[in-house]
Amino acid sequence: MNSFKNIFDNYHWDELKQNIYSKTTHDVERALSKTKRDLEDFKALISPSAQPYLEQMAQMSQQLTQKRFGKTIQMYIPLYLSNECQNICTYCGFSFTNKIPRRTLTDKEIIKEVEFIKSLGYDHILIVTGEAEKTVGIDYLENAIRIIRPYFSHISIEVQPLEQNEYERLIAVGVNTVLVYQETYHQEDYKKHHPKGKKSNFYYRLETHDRLGKAGIYKMGLGVLIGLEDWRTDSFFTALHLKYLEKMYWQAKYSISFPRLRPHSGGLEPKVEMSDKELVQLICAYRLLDEEIELSVSTRESEKFRNNIIKLGATTFSAESKTNPGGYVVEKQSLEQFEISDERSTQLVDAMIREQGYEPVYKDWEKNY
Repeated sequence: MNSFKNIFDNYHWDELKQNIYSKTTHDVERALSKTKRDLEDFKALISPSAQPYLEQMAQMSQQLTQKRFGKTIQMYIPLYLSNECQNICTYCGFSFTNKIPRRTLTDKEIIKEVEFIKSLGYDHILIVTGEAEKTVGIDYLENAIRIIRPYFSHISIEVQPLEQNEYERLIAVGVNTVLVYQETYHQEDYKKHHPKGKKSNFYYRLETHDRLGKAGIYKMGLGVLIGLEDWRTDSFFTALHLKYLEKMYWQAKYSISFPRLRPHSGGLEPKVEMSDKELVQLICAYRLLDEEIELSVSTRESEKFRNNIIKLGATTFSAESKTNPGGYVVEKQSLEQFEISDERSTQLVDAMIREQGYEPVYKDWEKNY
């Protein structure tokens, strides 16, 4: 199978990390002077040497984002259908070893949650589950999408990696976007964080986007869990993966997310802390590398950070998120996957976006260009 694995195996983490950290201000200035940037330029822009150039990067990122996306922010909301999970993940509240009440929504409960979300004005929903094939496998997902489809023009999912034919089934019933995060591209440390369950298979997860591309998905999302490993090296691998996918599956659209490790019931402390300034640097670096990419900032981030990132390159926002099954209506008190930082209502986030001269978009984005 021709896949990203063939490219990935040519890179060595430690060598790459050293290469990024050895970039100079000259490398940064050269990257900023170009109109089209490559992965070597991206290394410079995420390196420590780029930090003094953050203001310039932010201005350029703002201009490029407005050129491509206008002054719009795509709004979406997550719906957690299940916290059942067969994986052990050191950083996740849903991890198999965590003794929490498990819950999977029934058809009636899904409709209750969906009707509430629809009343908030959303037309773009993200469906999330834990990774448990028997409970929330392809049959459950296909049924859930059939129920949800009439309510929304855009359905994204974040579930366990599936086979190509399974993705084809979900696309046929209405899935537009699939988000799959590698968590970390550090292969040895990946094993430490995923000791048990199907997710422990590093390469199966790595090749998921190839299966998605072959299935003909409209859009796919990438990212790592920032804090598990050195964020600069992990972000380079994400960019390498992105560029490979854009070349191989050029019909698809792409998005990048930036989840920073947040507190949860499992209690893993971040190995690497990333400051707000560094996250701004990373978001701007992605925009300078790729004008087309959607950049998503979730409610994991603080109100202050999200207020400030709107003008600097972000294009997609969630609001009023609940990360527990039934969290909007059915069972508001059940355990969340991770703690939310920005707890503002949709109405308040909407008002904040408008105050900055931007327009929150709730319908299918592509039709607004």
